[in-house]
Amino acid sequence: MKLFYAPASPFARKVVAVAHELGLFERLTIVPTTVSPLEKDKLIAPHNPAGKIPTLITEKGEAIFDSRVICDYLDALAGGNRMIPAGDGRWKALVLQSLADEALDALLLARYESVLRPEGLRWTEWTAGQMQKALRTLDTLEADWVHYLSSHVNVGVIAAATLPGYLDFRFAHVNWREGRPHLAAWFDGFSKRESMVATFPKM
Repeated sequence: MKLFYAPASPFARKVVAVAHELGLFERLTIVPTTVSPLEKDKLIAPHNPAGKIPTLITEKGEAIFDSRVICDYLDALAGGNRMIPAGDGRWKALVLQSLADEALDALLLARYESVLRPEGLRWTEWTAGQMQKALRTLDTLEADWVHYLSSHVNVGVIAAATLPGYLDFRFAHVNWREGRPHLAAWFDGFSKRESMVATFPKM
């Protein structure tokens, strides 16, 4: 299988971390690439019209995207119900994944606004609004999810771990740990897992 991947992408990180947890990483051929919302990637576009990463090409040559679908595919390939539980537990894990993914979407928008948009056109209030979405999500994780995070390892938990990880990587000036001691303690411990160490974000 071929995975179009960028080491700075939190969504690509989630997929590769899941592959590590499932013992499937060695079956992936990682294709490093850099994407931009301003221009299409010539390698990815023939497989995924949106030109986004991660995009997976299966052993049959079929393209699978986005990260949530790729994680589901890898889980099924590994035998199922390992990173995406069966029964009622499935929805809990998938809702947690969506919670984290939506916050990461907001952070990526904030990142694009501050890096790609010309300085004179940047909308400070809009960027602050995107950041607040991510911080509110962290508040929700602290208040409602810490026990679950501490007692499970699944696709939702992996996604939740990529969120503060991306903040540390791209928004180091944001002290997200303040006022969230339980989430911070969980994240610091979970970050030592082999799958998280192996996928530490890079420039």
